Amino acid sequence: MDQATGAHLAQGGSGNTLLRATALSFFLATSALCGPMLTRAEAQSYSFSQVTVEGNQRVDAPSILGFAGIGRGQTVTAGELNDAYQRIVNSGLFEEVAISPQGGTLLIRVKEYPMINIVNFEGNKKLKDEVLADIAKSQSRRAYSPSQAEADAAAITEAYRQSGRLAVTVDPRIIRRSDNRVDLVFEVTEGRVVEIERLSFVGNRAFSDRRLRQVLETKQAGLFRQLVQRDTLVPERLDTDKQVLRDFYLSRGYIDMQVLDASAETVRERDAQFVTFTVQEGQKFSFGKISAVSEVEGVDIAEFQALLKIRPGVTYSPAIIENNIARLEALALRKGLNFVRIDPRVTRNERDMTLDIEFALTRGEKIFVERIDIEGNTTTLDQVVRRQFRTVEGDPFNPREIRQSAERIRALGFFDNASVEAQPGSGPDQVVVKVGVEEKPTGSLSFGATYGVAAGFGATASLSESNFLGRGQYVSVSFSTGTADVNSSVTFIEPAFLGRDLKFKFNAFYTRTSNQYALYDTQLIGISPAIEFPVSQNGTLELRYSLRQDQIRNVERVTADDPTTPENEASNGSSEILWAEEDMGKPIASAFGYTYSFDSRKSGLNPKGGYLLRFSQDFAGAGGDVRSMTTTALAMAETKVYHDDITLRAIFEGGAVNTFNGGSSRVTNRFFGTGKIRGFEPNGLGPRDLLADNEDALGGNYFAVARFEADFPLGLPEEYNIRGGLFADIGSVWGLDNVAGSGGGTVDDSMQLRSAIGASLFWETPIGPLRFNFSKALQKESYDQEQNFDLTISTKF
Repeated sequence: MDQATGAHLAQGGSGNTLLRATALSFFLATSALCGPMLTRAEAQSYSFSQVTVEGNQRVDAPSILGFAGIGRGQTVTAGELNDAYQRIVNSGLFEEVAISPQGGTLLIRVKEYPMINIVNFEGNKKLKDEVLADIAKSQSRRAYSPSQAEADAAAITEAYRQSGRLAVTVDPRIIRRSDNRVDLVFEVTEGRVVEIERLSFVGNRAFSDRRLRQVLETKQAGLFRQLVQRDTLVPERLDTDKQVLRDFYLSRGYIDMQVLDASAETVRERDAQFVTFTVQEGQKFSFGKISAVSEVEGVDIAEFQALLKIRPGVTYSPAIIENNIARLEALALRKGLNFVRIDPRVTRNERDMTLDIEFALTRGEKIFVERIDIEGNTTTLDQVVRRQFRTVEGDPFNPREIRQSAERIRALGFFDNASVEAQPGSGPDQVVVKVGVEEKPTGSLSFGATYGVAAGFGATASLSESNFLGRGQYVSVSFSTGTADVNSSVTFIEPAFLGRDLKFKFNAFYTRTSNQYALYDTQLIGISPAIEFPVSQNGTLELRYSLRQDQIRNVERVTADDPTTPENEASNGSSEILWAEEDMGKPIASAFGYTYSFDSRKSGLNPKGGYLLRFSQDFAGAGGDVRSMTTTALAMAETKVYHDDITLRAIFEGGAVNTFNGGSSRVTNRFFGTGKIRGFEPNGLGPRDLLADNEDALGGNYFAVARFEADFPLGLPEEYNIRGGLFADIGSVWGLDNVAGSGGGTVDDSMQLRSAIGASLFWETPIGPLRFNFSKALQKESYDQEQNFDLTISTKF
């Protein structure tokens, strides 16, 4: 019998594995054909009195024999010898394996893979060593595996692909060291970022490409392509974009809308991609006849019918259906009707493009929630996730409530991914709700510079954590300074105070102002704890207490007796009204207050807009030195027109400060037109002491403004993220408790209307949404101070 030559396992190659198998098969075949003195039975089977292992250092012989599965005296065939060889090779522990039958002895000779001395990365710049080390599974002081090294290279390639570097290559190399050790080096050639040069759509008629691009998670490359990470193609993100597009059309009545295709094409130079979505819009439908029926005995359907809040002719939206289902299910639960389902049955009317909706009360299956399992939350406590469920263990199973719970979990902002699904439980009437989450960083530390026309240049620093200690609590510490201003605050929010749907807030602040628009300094310090809770689906109520101390300092006082005053020239500096308010010292205001807000946008029933109502009052006098009532109100409505490209907005706002027991307001708690009526400088309108040399703006106890805005695309490439706007403001600030100004004169505190018009540029940048206002005052008083340009951070109500 010929002596077998062991197959050699070359480094990391699948072709070498085939050579090994071929070599062994050749040996076994040769042994069978070239042994004429053996009988047929002897050529097909072997029996070994001894099995010997050689070459092993770290892996013990019994383990290798266990892989082989051949024992002493065991009769094996040629095929079983080949299987034993493959099992040893597939263990992934050996670089070379040879099996040699030698008479009654089977010799297994192995060469173990070397130990990894160190893992290095070369050529990587965009992804740091620490990031790649987390991706690679090959680690030092472990056995080197060519297959694992190739898998690591593929994983690193995928990480680069996610960041848009499609041309990246990653090659694993080894450097031999002494004592059977190797250094594993991943050589990375990054290549250029392949960005999405253009996002386009085919088949859209109702909405422009520009409008649809605003919906997508994927973005096309723009001015800040080095900072924006969503302008590179991630195939998995396209699936999300398809669903987002469909939801967008559905909420606007296009019930037959389909995304037929989403394709990406890479240009020949491999430095850009073009992504195209092909859509089929269909027709727009509105609500038709709305009714309710019951298939459950003993139910008065009239009560349910009265709760339906859908008007015929309104554009169809799934959110409206869901809102009405929730309302009907809540009524059913109040009546003790468990396992009742609300089934919306839709009838299409092709002639008038309407949908008749019949809400049917049906008896559902008796299925209970056995338990809720949460996985993947390494930082966030279970209770933070559980309180997003309105269902607990033992409650009837409600699929719609489970879907809404999933949305609430995602809305927390603590997770990169969150999935909620129902799985069969221990019995046919039980389900287990499985929650899988993937944590993401929730803290931020930022330093930056700011600029405002009023405050000048300044610096900011802030530290915030939205999931403090995994409890879902928000903590923030911020500090900012302008040319002569200082603002600092500490904020803490507990979203589930006492384990209920009750938000506890605490804020402490310190502010010092000294700017060119007021020739005096102010200092404010205070604390304000508050609780906030829902009172309806869209309404919230905040109850608060505030304790603050205000101080007016460095009011300029100059008289004719002052030796620095030139002869025959009298000067009184600032207004005597401010002198008197400075002389009040540091009064403490102790106040209780509330704010009621109603925001129709929360329910999402109108995807084109909504309205916001807000009413606040603070009553000072629970201790302290101040007796007053401060009232503010705001009403805002907005809508989108012309295929959702243009947003129209109207804002009405007003306020009043009323003092009691003969007291008077101070400049620190009166109203100014700053930020409320554009076209005027901060402190630039309202009552003013013109007999004072400084002509100080004094503010007013009352204000009322109306603002009308429109923003729209300018036709620029939308990757620039620049939109235009027009606005018109009208209003006034008026009313003082004390109008005895400087020199015994009077201050005009009557209501005098001011108005202004202007244009805006909105620029979405990575540092925030900037707004450039160019304005012109149309109606003003002679002493008002105009401001034709302003740069601010764009805010949303």
